[in-house]
Amino acid sequence: MRKISTNRRHIPALAAAALALAVACTPIVRNHGYIPVAEDLAGLTVGQDTRETVIAAVGPPVTGGVSNNDALYYVQSRFVTRGAAAPVETAREVLAIRFDSAGILSNIERYGLEDGRVITLSRRVTDSNEADGALLRQILGNVGRVDAQDILNSP
Repeated sequence: MRKISTNRRHIPALAAAALALAVACTPIVRNHGYIPVAEDLAGLTVGQDTRETVIAAVGPPVTGGVSNNDALYYVQSRFVTRGAAAPVETAREVLAIRFDSAGILSNIERYGLEDGRVITLSRRVTDSNEADGALLRQILGNVGRVDAQDILNSP
């Protein structure tokens, strides 16, 4: 049986190898999208603000309502890459700012993911707003279906 050398000349090489291994295993976190901060949202008044005042206060949305521009949607996702593995989406949040037929702010809702299901994180008004449920399920339902090539080719 051969004895393992504990010669001091091997210490720098071992330290460099340990450092390289630690750096390679450090996760890389990338955030995509934009969700307005709570302080900006607190300044909005349901029943008073319009689409224009909301955009001026919190910034332009990622997308608008599907059928009749009755909502603004802000989406933010977080991706984590570890080593050579493909990026994994670890969080996604959608903020829906809804307007009535006159263009007045009627509701602010925040949705997230929990076990692959859409959950309501907060809601200012208690109505259900089931009309855009399909869009929210589409936006939030793609967790785990992201192709690494799509992430690598994004601008």
